[in-house]
Amino acid sequence: MMSKRFLSLFILPAILTALSVALHAGTEPSIVGVHTKLEGERFTFDGKTVEVMEFMSFYCHTCYEFEKAIPVIKGNFPKKIKWKTVPIYWSDHGSPKPGEAYLLAEEAGKGEEMKQALFKAHMVEKRNIGDLNVLDDIAGTLGLGFDFSKKLRSGEKAEEAKKAVDMAKKYGINETPTLIIAGNIKTDPHPMNHDLDTFRINALAIIASILK
Repeated sequence: MMSKRFLSLFILPAILTALSVALHAGTEPSIVGVHTKLEGERFTFDGKTVEVMEFMSFYCHTCYEFEKAIPVIKGNFPKKIKWKTVPIYWSDHGSPKPGEAYLLAEEAGKGEEMKQALFKAHMVEKRNIGDLNVLDDIAGTLGLGFDFSKKLRSGEKAEEAKKAVDMAKKYGINETPTLIIAGNIKTDPHPMNHDLDTFRINALAIIASILK
């Protein structure tokens, strides 16, 4: 029979590792960069991967330009960033349907492709991405057929799209893109005079200070 002392040689390191991760996850590091902390929201970091929620709009030209920076940000921290796109729209401008189309495509494993196709359609081709027929056409080029169209028209993702807008209001988001990093760290390009190079550098600094 294995002795208790011998068994502890295997168990103790595992306990210490788990305790270290738990302590790290609950401890908020000193964050650098331009940001605000969301009151009432908890800092969340498991010691390995940082979640970045990008609140964006397919009608937003700044969001379209910021797309170029996202691979750069991810590339600086390989496998250490969980990037979540949260599509929203402003009630006085645009439609919720592009966001719903994105959410359906994401569910089908083609979220990134839909994101790029929607931006291209609106920003480059000047198409009306609030038109269901246009969205059907875009989906068709991505291999998303009748089932996608049926779900889009039935409003299957309408509630999820509304929750995204409600979340944006809760977080006090008044422009896109806005990043929520590690649960409670908010940053947007406004304090940087909407200079996206500076915004990218700022996001990198924030993430690096968490991962250090």
